[in-house]
Amino acid sequence: MNQLKPKAIIIIFGATGDLAKRKLFPSIYRLCQHGKICDNFAVVGIGRRPWSNELFRENVEQSINDTLSSNEDLEAFSSHFYYHPFDVTDVEHYKSLNSFLTELEGHYDTDGNRIFYLAMAPEFFGSIANNLAQYGLKDSSAGWTRLVIEKPFGHNLPSAEALNNEIRAAFDEEQIYRIDHYLGKEMVQNIEVIRFANGIFEHLWNNRFISNIQITSSEVLGVEERAHYYDISGATRDMAQNHMLQMVALLAMEPPIKLETKEIRSEKVKVLRAMRQMKPDEVGDYFVRGQYGPGKIDGEAVNGYRQEASELEESHTETFLAGKVMIDNYRWAGVPFYIRTGKRMAGKATKIVVEFKDIPMNLYYKDQNEKNPNLLVINIYPNEGITLYLNAKKAGMGSQAEPIKLSYTNNGVDGINTPEAYEKLLHDCMIGDATNFTHWDEVKYSWRFIDSILNVWSEQQPNFPNYAAGSMGPKEADALLEKDGFHWWPVTEDKHEN
Repeated sequence: MNQLKPKAIIIIFGATGDLAKRKLFPSIYRLCQHGKICDNFAVVGIGRRPWSNELFRENVEQSINDTLSSNEDLEAFSSHFYYHPFDVTDVEHYKSLNSFLTELEGHYDTDGNRIFYLAMAPEFFGSIANNLAQYGLKDSSAGWTRLVIEKPFGHNLPSAEALNNEIRAAFDEEQIYRIDHYLGKEMVQNIEVIRFANGIFEHLWNNRFISNIQITSSEVLGVEERAHYYDISGATRDMAQNHMLQMVALLAMEPPIKLETKEIRSEKVKVLRAMRQMKPDEVGDYFVRGQYGPGKIDGEAVNGYRQEASELEESHTETFLAGKVMIDNYRWAGVPFYIRTGKRMAGKATKIVVEFKDIPMNLYYKDQNEKNPNLLVINIYPNEGITLYLNAKKAGMGSQAEPIKLSYTNNGVDGINTPEAYEKLLHDCMIGDATNFTHWDEVKYSWRFIDSILNVWSEQQPNFPNYAAGSMGPKEADALLEKDGFHWWPVTEDKHEN
């Protein structure tokens, strides 16, 4: 198989939905524009709406015009797209789809390679997977077959296990690609390179030299049009179980013996297994939840969560989570990994801050309370790059120190371009690289950890709302770090100050 320009038919279940419009169509277009896929590809859109090929192609072109500034050769590109009206519960539709795919494979010379992308409600994942296998769509051609699944993968460990068993009855683990778009982001993938390609960091990357690590993913937006989904999910399921814990695993993993999918995943799983399990009466010491009330963002008044939709009027769903993750292994014993995520916060940013321990006796400060620790800051969004904060002599007379920063900004990737992570992940799937997709073991141990929190919270009545829109969360989140002698580093501006 040509690794640079793989051949495949991409079958998108839920092709009339928002994900396909905002992410998938623009990403496939960029792959084509960047020469990653050639003429030997086709996309089949699956949906209940009675669309024609022409109407489907118009929607594909519109999504690209709405999302990307570059839109050359759109008509030639969209000619590779076909629409297939479909009822996922009707077995006859699977049979007719198989015949249609076989016809397209001959026309586009795709070697029988098929990607089934389930961009729809998760309650259909299991039945679709089994029907694909039962009615010959998985094994009817000479090429490979892969199944791409969007989150959420279950809503707790038992439901995730049931879903996994259902899918694994039809597809092998090696054929299942559980997508986490954070793993497609350039600077998230850079975490491994920063660590393992730089002795200056890897030699210090342990509990002897690091005091704490902070991971923040904050959003300015509220729930917008996602009220129904979000009220079932909440911040913990929506962000912590997948994105946040994946970043913890990348930051804490041991160096793999090879840069291969199996080895990298193995090291991540070891981290997730080593996360300290909390007893029910300990959860309150480690985790804080919140829900935003009315407030102001950029000087404009905004509603609280319970005013966003009528169905949310008495909701106890958390829109904010902050917590301390302890990893009980030789490298990280005693080092807290603080995670924080929420909606309607002061700014939109995703940032990692690694705070190094101070030297035993720092002579360059008159007031020891004003010391500035060395920080390594990994900016994932919006200003992709890394910044290292050091101390140097303050200009002028005397010998006091002040912080300086060494910065690298990744100007090669447009931080505003939301499809870029999907572009990378789609191409990885097409060439069979599952490194940046989550293995079942990662999902399992993440849910095991998160369930210990959610089970306790489900039995407690929260005092919501407890933070104003436009703030950085409830005061209890600050207290979580203060009792350990730390504070949250800012995420909405690049300053070495509290």
